Amino acid sequence: MTFNDILKESWLSISGNKVRSFLTVLGIIIGVMAVVIMVAVGETVSKQVSDQFSSLGTNTITIRAGAAQSAGVRTGNRQTLTIDDAEFIGQLPDVAAYSPIQNASAQVIYGNQNWATSMVGAYPGYEQVQNLEMEYGTFFNQAAVRNGSTYAIIGPQTAEELQMPENPVGEIIRVQNMPFTIIGMTRERGDSGMFSQDDMIIIPITTLKKRLQGSRFPNSVSTVTLKLNENADNALVIEQITALLRDRHKLADDEADDFQIMDMKQMMEAMDTVTGYMTMLLIAIAAVSLLVGSIGIMNMMLVSVAERTREIGIRKAIGARERHIVIQFLSEALLISFIGSMVGLIFGVGLSQGIGRFVMGYDVPFSIWPVVVSVSVAVVVGLASGVMPAMKAAKLNPIDSLRYE
Repeated sequence: MTFNDILKESWLSISGNKVRSFLTVLGIIIGVMAVVIMVAVGETVSKQVSDQFSSLGTNTITIRAGAAQSAGVRTGNRQTLTIDDAEFIGQLPDVAAYSPIQNASAQVIYGNQNWATSMVGAYPGYEQVQNLEMEYGTFFNQAAVRNGSTYAIIGPQTAEELQMPENPVGEIIRVQNMPFTIIGMTRERGDSGMFSQDDMIIIPITTLKKRLQGSRFPNSVSTVTLKLNENADNALVIEQITALLRDRHKLADDEADDFQIMDMKQMMEAMDTVTGYMTMLLIAIAAVSLLVGSIGIMNMMLVSVAERTREIGIRKAIGARERHIVIQFLSEALLISFIGSMVGLIFGVGLSQGIGRFVMGYDVPFSIWPVVVSVSVAVVVGLASGVMPAMKAAKLNPIDSLRYE
């Protein structure tokens, strides 16, 4: 028999019982579709996480005040970092830019509009550390920090919520009845987890600490963030920062650090590992559907063997060999699996791309893996589920088969 003959015979056999064949193919369609969607979900999450970290760069280090948690309890939460600490850290040779940071919430008033947003007190280096790009205007300078100037950089979402002009530079907003002059607006960046990078106001840290908060400790800050030179050794810089801060804070050798250092490069590597495991878990869960689908094919083929016992006997009586019977039933199983895999691939890619782009607003990456999975499934599932029924059909005694009713 030629390939076309085998394919034609397989199709006639499958189409002979449309309902049963459809339900069997449906199991494979659902299984492949689930795998494709889970792969797309995993890769989308991984891409979103990587993009967020990449927006800051892997050469970014963040230092937070307070000791690390021990047994679920924070061993120290006092404000142990100061602006002076940040300036000393900024003098290290591998530091390209730095900024002490203090975060606060703010109720902003513009004309008759009122909006609750987040306020960031920072140094001019915050622009470089956070990779900010200015849509309009410019960032404030170090003189504004020294003088506690009432200059503000506004995010595009905040400007939109306050119904400000397209170019808000020169407009006046009020925070706690204090007027601030907008000198720049950042370019749109999108959300970062639960935090919107477009809904914020950035002001000199001295203005926030002394004039808005009236803090008793105007020199203390919650965070210091810095960007390293491209060829810097992150581990070496962390050692230098640790030694510098322990010396400045006069910590004894047996005392724990009263600060926490987070290396963006290490965090990104850890997140890549986590998202990789998550993708594997999702695929494993979806693979259960494929297992169910393969059992469905095997069940259908076994039933087909029982129903076609007399046909098998006639084939063998007129000269068909065992390998011909095996090939015939294997080809039917492969055809069912191939149809289900291809349809599942089309639906899986279509749903993942459609839901991701038009419903969730995410750019879902297209990978070659779904195609590889679908082709592999068509071969492996078809062979695995068709071997036993095919061998059973091939071993039937032709005389007993002809007597079968």
